[in-house]
Amino acid sequence: MNEINTINIWGIRIDEPIVTITDLLVTVVCFIAAYKIHKSGKKEKTFIYFKIYFFTMALATLFGGIIGHAFLYAFSFYWKLPGWILSMISIMFVERAVIEHTRIWLNNSVVRVLGIINIFEFLTFLTLTITTLNFFFVEFHSGYGLMFVVLSLEGFLFLKTRNAAGKYMLAGVGFAALAAIFFMTKISPHQWFNYLCVSHVFMAAAATLFYLGTQKIDMSVVAKK
Repeated sequence: MNEINTINIWGIRIDEPIVTITDLLVTVVCFIAAYKIHKSGKKEKTFIYFKIYFFTMALATLFGGIIGHAFLYAFSFYWKLPGWILSMISIMFVERAVIEHTRIWLNNSVVRVLGIINIFEFLTFLTLTITTLNFFFVEFHSGYGLMFVVLSLEGFLFLKTRNAAGKYMLAGVGFAALAAIFFMTKISPHQWFNYLCVSHVFMAAAATLFYLGTQKIDMSVVAKK
């Protein structure tokens, strides 16, 4: 199942068409989520950071689908970097969004320290990715951000406050974990619908759940602390 599937439309070669389509599925979900958060008019940092997360993830999967898969044959390997970097930026912002969400329970000094750690972690993995051109660091950064930061902080908040957003956020992490499992194990149901396609579908589900969770966040409780 390692063979690259190719189709030709009007004389244009398109590699990995189903992988590209499922990448673009994530793009559409994330663009819609970013647009709806923007239209909501919510100004708290957690909503701004979630909006940036969805927007940059949409760009990352758009770039990854079109250049990283469909037309990579027309570009050099280095053209994968913009998509990788955008995805790392998106993970940084979902971490920051969740860190801001913790203000409903944690004091400002703790939130500030978590924010500093977030920046240091992002710069470290970004540097490693650019200098080595190894996708492993993109994967590791994503796993750290979602499975450690988002899972632990949202899990902690849910246990402490039973906030309405928590169950959606935790379910989103669960689907993100499934996406990672298929990606790492390369379990492919079919040559055309391979492990990347499955991973992208789970990513779209995770993004949908993160958006539903964002809709449930109530930061007005911070002012009442």
